[in-house]
Amino acid sequence: MAASTIYAATGKRKSAIARVRIKPGSGEIIVNKRALEDYFGRATLQMKIRQPFEVTGDLNKYDVSVNVIGGGLAGQADAVKHGISRALLEVSADNRKKLKPEGLLTRDSRIKERKKYGRKKARKRFQYSKR
Repeated sequence: MAASTIYAATGKRKSAIARVRIKPGSGEIIVNKRALEDYFGRATLQMKIRQPFEVTGDLNKYDVSVNVIGGGLAGQADAVKHGISRALLEVSADNRKKLKPEGLLTRDSRIKERKKYGRKKARKRFQYSKR
């Protein structure tokens, strides 16, 4: 009995981290043990997650299982997209030529800046008053 090959990768965005596993299948996407449509309700987030498959032409060819933690829904969706893109690289190195120009392999590293002492927020200052 031959086990089907499982490709794994990690995707990150802001403070969200997604552990992605893909294997040949029918195109089912499970996020935190829930269907994609249940976890990410907005159609734009669902489109964002399917984008790597559309670019490589592998739509409905792989089953995806994702564990994602941290951040909000938009950050989590971007982390899943990044993880799927990196997993598709493990499937075939030829996918790099398709994914790279679309910016799907670049990790968006922008995170919230920490609050400094003596300030209201990270950069905002208290109002100056001469008198």
